[in-house]
Amino acid sequence: MNKLPTAVICLSPYSGGMEIDSIKMAKKLVPYCKTLLIAKKDHFIAKEMSRNTDGITLETIPFKSNLGPALIFGIRKLIKEYGIKNVIFFGASELKSLYFSFLGLDINLIIRHGTTKSRPKKDWFHRLIYSKVNYHVAICEHLAKNVEYIIPFGKKTKLKVIYSSLINTSEPKPHTTGEEIKLLHIGRIAKGKGQEDAILACQKLFDENIDFSLTLVGGFDESYKNEFLKIIEECSYKENIKLIGHIQNVQSYIDMSDIFIFPSHGEGLSNAFLEALSNNLVCISYDNTSFPELQHLGFYFHPVENGNIRELQNKLFKVSRSVEIEKEKCQNNYLLASNTFSIKKEITNYLEILK
Repeated sequence: MNKLPTAVICLSPYSGGMEIDSIKMAKKLVPYCKTLLIAKKDHFIAKEMSRNTDGITLETIPFKSNLGPALIFGIRKLIKEYGIKNVIFFGASELKSLYFSFLGLDINLIIRHGTTKSRPKKDWFHRLIYSKVNYHVAICEHLAKNVEYIIPFGKKTKLKVIYSSLINTSEPKPHTTGEEIKLLHIGRIAKGKGQEDAILACQKLFDENIDFSLTLVGGFDESYKNEFLKIIEECSYKENIKLIGHIQNVQSYIDMSDIFIFPSHGEGLSNAFLEALSNNLVCISYDNTSFPELQHLGFYFHPVENGNIRELQNKLFKVSRSVEIEKEKCQNNYLLASNTFSIKKEITNYLEILK
């Protein structure tokens, strides 16, 4: 099935789930259409793609403002040069420039939504820049409802839910818990992403003299770095906390962990949480955003009341005391995840809306 030339656009400078997902999307489309990935020059996506393009054409744009001539004319030039007909956009703030870049062009514009937004954007200006969107794609039902509440729809705009596929689909390696309970959190270290709550959750383990370690995998949001490092420095069990930073081989840390603790304040549908579920890790989260949806789909994990640190501490303590039994209860998560979040399902749904 050959589709018309398609551009995946993600102009974010960060190194989180959205940026990784944009690279994954471009790689998935390559067998079906000429694929262009447009990113910000000299930042995460451009650097990642310099290692291996996998048949993707990469173009980068240098810019300082999300609304300005560098973006508007830079993107317009690339769209015309490569004959692009489909655009899958990962992001939000740069859409202002994209609107002007696409004026007068026949573009099938798809916006992919992966994070929960808080404030409605239905003023006249946002109604204008969203007016030419053909499809809003949400990666879960929770986000679909959020999009309907936050985003203005054009006359021909449609909304679809397409689950993202998993990075790793191999069967989990068996792992026996040792004397030390190994806890894991994966994600960009930023306010509200859950690392601070995960640290606080360990207080009861420390008080009860349970041997544990908490490994935090992910790069820093620089504006939060000093505040977060101070939290660790003032923690009575700081020696139990390991900061790994952004790495390529996350799977190696998943393989050696027992419990995935992910008390995020407002995720859309976390790739890291799905990977942990699919690897049959014992998972703990808050009961906000998409996590009730995952329970409804049949996944076994432990959601606790949103923001309730005491309940989070008690749940982590209880699970740690019976972790091998908990692992047995998680065994069906791998098969369920493989079927629900398959590449075949995801790409089939996207191909249905590409020209």
